[in-house]
Amino acid sequence: MKPNVVKEKSFEFAVEVIILCRHLKENREYVLSNQLLRSGTSIGANIREAEHAVSTRDFLNKLSIALKEANETRYWLELIERVTIAGDYPIQRTLLLIDEILRLLTSIIKSLKQKS
Repeated sequence: MKPNVVKEKSFEFAVEVIILCRHLKENREYVLSNQLLRSGTSIGANIREAEHAVSTRDFLNKLSIALKEANETRYWLELIERVTIAGDYPIQRTLLLIDEILRLLTSIIKSLKQKS
């Protein structure tokens, strides 16, 4: 069976987000931490839902939601980086991961739309 790169990357990213959110909460940054946790883990959840889509349209819809969540997550990460509340946490790795997921999802969605 062929590996599902976007599924694997989104899971790896969710783990990274959970670790970052723990770090943020240790620094008493609860609001941004909760926003990031919600959107950052939702990406993989929507990709998992897409695996069992009942149609191509349903599949495309789930991936589109994952893309929107990834974009929102990128926003929260940029904000956290800008106001330097991540402290010594290496946020650049997290930003690289979300950018990779955004590219993968965009490519998959674009390809699906061209086929339809």
